Amino acid sequence: MEVKLADLGKNIEKAVLTFWFVKEGDIVEKGADLVEISTDKAVFTVPAPEKGKVVEINIEEGTDILPSDVLCVIK
Repeated sequence: MEVKLADLGKNIEKAVLTFWFVKEGDIVEKGADLVEISTDKAVFTVPAPEKGKVVEINIEEGTDILPSDVLCVIK
């Protein structure tokens, strides 16, 4: 499953991936924090949408991201 950033809402145009809580190969439970995202208005985490193994991390820490970006893949 591809994990993407949720819609940031109105008036938020930019987000930065600030920290990964997991690495490739980690097993995660549904709801576990995967990554920390910061915007000019808030800092929040993206949870795992399902239980599985993180098989691919696509975005490095410190990178600007958009809602269409695939952050990681869980299988």
